[in-house]
Amino acid sequence: MKQKQKMTKSEAEKLKKFCQITKITVKKLELLKVALTHRSYVNEHRTGRPEHNEKLEFLGDAVLELLVSRHLFDNYPDKAEGELTSFRAATVRTESLFEEAQRLNYGRFIFMSKGEENTGGRERPYILANTFEAVIGAVYLDLGLDVVKKFLKRELFYKIPEIVEKRLDIDGKSKLQEISQEVVKETPQYEVLEAAGPDHAKEFTARVLVKGKDFGKGTGNSKQDAEQKAAENAIKNWKELIAEYFNID
Repeated sequence: MKQKQKMTKSEAEKLKKFCQITKITVKKLELLKVALTHRSYVNEHRTGRPEHNEKLEFLGDAVLELLVSRHLFDNYPDKAEGELTSFRAATVRTESLFEEAQRLNYGRFIFMSKGEENTGGRERPYILANTFEAVIGAVYLDLGLDVVKKFLKRELFYKIPEIVEKRLDIDGKSKLQEISQEVVKETPQYEVLEAAGPDHAKEFTARVLVKGKDFGKGTGNSKQDAEQKAAENAIKNWKELIAEYFNID
């Protein structure tokens, strides 16, 4: 990848601080800057021909899947292929990567437009998750697979045992449907309440109904994601709500 972005002193200091937090010593700060550059920044800073991070995100996604797959293959030899696939999906899904990027404070280091920032871009799940992948892509190109593996072992793989033991890979909608059909003999219904924001950054709000009763709301960057969040909230509050609405212990 050709590096076209010019580096100012303040940008270099910002990137070095990011390296301290993530405990990764990169050789190419310019490449790291690309990984941390959102598309909106490029639209706002056309001089100097800056690059955004979407190609690095593409590469990082592939590296991430490989290393998570290998970790699961090595550590869970008794699990079937279908289970390993499900565990991997739960580990690399947007919400999971967002949690780690947020914990590591990625948001403060992303180069983005003022408009994106003013609408909450630094805390937007899909932006942080995509940036997490882009950084993996940059580190892979700069330092190699072993360094990425050490980073993921420290910052992501720690959550895999809980995913496996508690079967957190089974999505919220499936869990809620199973519970609802068992207890009240009815399948939950979902409604999209709102779709707000520009087309490239829409946020959806959905709710889930059980026998016509409101069991929870959720927000996400797609209808499916919003419904999943609503289902997860319903599961979290299931005992309280089922007792309140239907007098069932």
